Amino acid sequence: MTRKAPRADAPPALPPLRTLEVRNLATIRSLNLAFSGGLSVFTGETGAGKSIIVDALGLLLGSRSNTDLIRSGEDDLLVTGHWGDEIASRRVTAQGRSTARLDGEVVSLRELQDWAQRRLTIHWQHSAVSLLTPANQRALLDRQVDAPHAAYASAYRDWQDARARLERLRATERERARQLDLLQFQAREIAEISPQLGEEDPLQADLTRLANLDTIAQSAAGALHLLSDGDENALGFLNEAARALNAGARFDDTTAQLQSELREALASIQAVVGELRGVAEDQAPDPEELARVETRLGALGKLRAKYGPTLEDVLNFHAQVETELAGLTRDEQDAGTLDAEVDALRAHVQAAGERLDAARRERAAPLAADLLAVIRQLGMPHARLEFHLGTLNEPGPHGLSDVTLHFNANPGEDLAPLADVASGGELSRVMLAISTVLGADTPAVVFDEVDAGIGGSAAHAVADQLRALAATRQVLVVTHLAQIAARADHHYKVEKSVEGGRTVSRVRLLTPDERLQEIARMLSGNTSDAALTHARELLAGTA
Repeated sequence: MTRKAPRADAPPALPPLRTLEVRNLATIRSLNLAFSGGLSVFTGETGAGKSIIVDALGLLLGSRSNTDLIRSGEDDLLVTGHWGDEIASRRVTAQGRSTARLDGEVVSLRELQDWAQRRLTIHWQHSAVSLLTPANQRALLDRQVDAPHAAYASAYRDWQDARARLERLRATERERARQLDLLQFQAREIAEISPQLGEEDPLQADLTRLANLDTIAQSAAGALHLLSDGDENALGFLNEAARALNAGARFDDTTAQLQSELREALASIQAVVGELRGVAEDQAPDPEELARVETRLGALGKLRAKYGPTLEDVLNFHAQVETELAGLTRDEQDAGTLDAEVDALRAHVQAAGERLDAARRERAAPLAADLLAVIRQLGMPHARLEFHLGTLNEPGPHGLSDVTLHFNANPGEDLAPLADVASGGELSRVMLAISTVLGADTPAVVFDEVDAGIGGSAAHAVADQLRALAATRQVLVVTHLAQIAARADHHYKVEKSVEGGRTVSRVRLLTPDERLQEIARMLSGNTSDAALTHARELLAGTA
């Protein structure tokens, strides 16, 4: 495997920060800053409020809102950042309410945080303590072995899912058996009756007819008596009427037509008489048919009472029962084979973990060497640093091994876990080395006085590292070191003044002459001729 270049060499795809607008934050009343690429520094006298810019960006990153940050006498503060055409903002009120927006749309603070973390990284003054956690130390190395780490994570997840399912199956075996019995009974009860959607209305009509056959026959007989069977009946009268028209029909077409229609009516009534006779004579009660219809309707009603209220509900319930039965039956079958599957997945995890450890070991030494080269430049010439892999008793979510940084800054002393041996100043320098060597996965990186306690040749080394990082990132640095300020592409000064009895902080981009004056002040505390000469030499040396 070839050695990877540090992450700082890979330019980010997302746009950098273009504009920052701040309203009513601490001593800032109103601020609108435009940014460009490369290295930008923020300097100013002690107490000028240089870190307010970092506080503003931190609010966009989702940091905890503090009403103390709101300018005295104001109702709220507002911070807005522009990344290309995308806009993020956050408003904090004096009542402690916080509103986040992306492109003008209100979002949750978590959504704002997720969005901003892909575009901005902040290294705070005290963020070096994050290096003390094993998870963060492991993440430094695992960023170099993305593919093996992702493969292991997938294998581990599959194994854990199978284990959890097996444990669930075992724990619920008795309950699953009870549930199977119930579902099988319900499915069988519905299937035996086999209800059909829409069958109840026709059955109800049949039941009504069968239950009233005597009445139907009697009414048909009564109609027959009037139409044909009585001594005087409708058919007899109609026949006589038709014969009465014979004489007139010979001489009048209208009368002939009426006679024809009367005979048609007579034929229709005779047809009705034939059907009525069948109803009156042939529809004797059928007890078996009546019982069959009553039984069917009773069975359907019982299903509706248990699984309804409608027949459609019964059919939907049956489909749901069949689905649950299939799942439980599958679980029942799987319980017998899942043991073997869990063992196979455990072996897969072991193999993926061994590949991950091999990749980690291959990248550990080169990465430690890259970091150590910078750490030694930062005033610790005898420092040593290694990534240590300690085997776990059981595969964990991130591998078969723990990854820890072992460190020592003093010659002749044994390496030990970084958390046990590094002082605060040493921890800050290690953090700075990691930040500049590995960079960040975001287009903008902010450093808030992480150079504290560094001076002399180490200050030049820090400046060189920040300048190198700025070749592929937008780097914003709050600094007190003239050596870093002299390497900047853009130099901003934070100034504090009293206006109308109120303290106001302003930030402005310095002109070349103003920059010379500021670097002289940073070097000597004044702008004497000697300080200005020194500042010119420092700027000339970085050209």
